[in-house]
Amino acid sequence: MGFIMDGLDAEAYDREYSDRILLQRILGYFGPHLPKMALVASMITLNAAMDAALPFLIARGLDQLQGAADLRESIWQRTAWLVVAVFLSGALSWTFNFFRQRYTARTVGDVVLKLRQDAFDAVLARDMSFYDEFSTGRIVSRVTSDTQDFSNVVTLTLNLISQVLIVVIVVSILLFINVRLALITLTIAPVVVFIALAFRRIARRTTTQARRVLAEVNATVQESITGISVAKGFRQEQRIYDEFRDVNAQAYRLSLRQGYVFSGIFPVLGTVAGIGTAIVVYFGGMSVIHGVVSAGDLYLFVVSIDLFWFPLISIASFWSQFQLGLAASERVFALIDAEPRVTQTGNQSVDKPTGRVEFRQVDFRYTDKEQVLEDFDLTISGGETVALVGHTGAGKSSLGKLVARFYEFQGGQLLIDGQDIRTFDLEAYRRYLGIVPQTPFLFAGTVADNIRYGKPTATDEEVIAVARQVGGGDWLDALPQGLETPISEEGRGISMGQRQLVALARVLLQDPAIVILDEATASVDPLTEAQIQEGLDVVLASRTAIVIAHRLSTIKAADRIIVLRKGAIIEAGNHDALMAQGGHYAELYNTYFRHQSLDYDPARELQSAAVPA
Repeated sequence: MGFIMDGLDAEAYDREYSDRILLQRILGYFGPHLPKMALVASMITLNAAMDAALPFLIARGLDQLQGAADLRESIWQRTAWLVVAVFLSGALSWTFNFFRQRYTARTVGDVVLKLRQDAFDAVLARDMSFYDEFSTGRIVSRVTSDTQDFSNVVTLTLNLISQVLIVVIVVSILLFINVRLALITLTIAPVVVFIALAFRRIARRTTTQARRVLAEVNATVQESITGISVAKGFRQEQRIYDEFRDVNAQAYRLSLRQGYVFSGIFPVLGTVAGIGTAIVVYFGGMSVIHGVVSAGDLYLFVVSIDLFWFPLISIASFWSQFQLGLAASERVFALIDAEPRVTQTGNQSVDKPTGRVEFRQVDFRYTDKEQVLEDFDLTISGGETVALVGHTGAGKSSLGKLVARFYEFQGGQLLIDGQDIRTFDLEAYRRYLGIVPQTPFLFAGTVADNIRYGKPTATDEEVIAVARQVGGGDWLDALPQGLETPISEEGRGISMGQRQLVALARVLLQDPAIVILDEATASVDPLTEAQIQEGLDVVLASRTAIVIAHRLSTIKAADRIIVLRKGAIIEAGNHDALMAQGGHYAELYNTYFRHQSLDYDPARELQSAAVPA
């Protein structure tokens, strides 16, 4: 059966919790709901008492009918009270069960609500490196599916209380009716419990794997939908379908196996209980024949045994069924308890900084095998615009991510206005940080909503003002409904250039002290690039700017150009000075940037190349 488990290894942040620790964590969520729990417990007690009273009333009625001298004359008198009592018992049982179910549902809802909030809060608290390493779909599965399955723990716990009370009441009745038969029944009970506990380990392991494969299904679906345009462009729909079919088949096999495990518990326990009932009926029948036990008492005993076996089997199988909820809660708690990689040594409030950034002998790597920066030194003055250039993997984006405090560096210091970045309140610090990625992410809503995202309190007038500062506002005329143009997930509905303009306006409205641009003009047409370039002068004015540059227009406008190679600075200066050096920057310029120059003439370039040296 090993092939069923292929690819379902635990995530690196997963942990194994003992049942005791899990129960302690789960009970912690019940604390605020003790009054409702007490009310549920009282309803359970009363409901159990009414359920146990019904066979007792019927048995007493049988004894009275058996002892009647003239059955035709006394039947109505002797059964009238029984009818009323049975009706009243049933009505009260229904009423108590109604309130029990109502408050149980409310308690379950409140507990799951809090757990899901904690899980989502943990998702927001995780570092960017966490999302680089782990699948988004699997994380989503823990927040949605696993928290929902956690409700099974709550429901089973409340049902367990009910079953325990019923067992206590029924055992008391059995002992009251006939001690000898009751003891025979109780000797079989440990066998039922032992068999049920034997299923526990198998159920836990199978359930955990079932949760993992469900997360794999979610991850596959999410990735397929997110990349559907690429799949269609390369005509790979069948490949995506085949991949989903494989993981779906794996989920089917595991679900089938889980079903076999759980469906096998009750038949086995029911068989043992049936054997126990047959033994008791035999000895009870012999007792009736010899006049030791009345017919009513035997009926009561047999009915009570049925009432006894069901809750006992439920209690005994509780741990096996409980594993479904425990496995789900274990996965959720692992997400909540995942150790952060970005750790702050302080929580200092942050006033708007001047924007001076200092890297002092910084060591940084994404993984142990991937050294990005080593003994890196760089100082960026407040208000200075620095362009970072270099081949892929040189470390350009890493510098921006470290300034944003998205990743933890392993050595050295990173200072903002002379203060260690690790001592800041990150929420306050990032309020003065503006980031424009190469491919901006926009949320479903309107263009205005997305511009206002960084400053929710901004007025419509402020939003309009910053939108018109970017590219002179001409781009707004191309939107069907202006700022109220609706856009869907990831900005679908407007062009890539328009998305970049929205992202730039969003940063401008935030009014940051430090701006990080992962080349906001790399994926746009020349007209849109010109519009963005006009807005950049406004955005970068009096602000520190770290520009990961891909376009010559951005590079030449920078106060200083930093040329990187394998995480080290090999050249620094402005465009003219670096070109005069004839070094690596000049090589990059001639290879990648020269054709972007306004005075670049391809025909003249070809003609020059054709002239023999």
